[in-house]
Amino acid sequence: MAENQQKKAVALRYDPARDTAPKVVAKGRGALAERILALAKKNGIPVREDRALVGVLSRMKVDQEIPPQLYQAIATILAFLLKANKPG
Repeated sequence: MAENQQKKAVALRYDPARDTAPKVVAKGRGALAERILALAKKNGIPVREDRALVGVLSRMKVDQEIPPQLYQAIATILAFLLKANKPG
């Protein structure tokens, strides 16, 4: 697989008690992306595939807050996570 076709992953954290906005807490491509995805699966963290958003987020620094321009896209992901975590 060509380098630009390697799988990419970005992990976000949002804890309203300590974060003013979601933050990038991990990112990687290739083997590191696979490890991030495996850890998410192992810990029961839902994964959402969105190549365009991952492309934008992967250019951010780890521990950087999401800029306001991306709030709508992140809100869509948070809604997905709430639905995925809902019992039944």
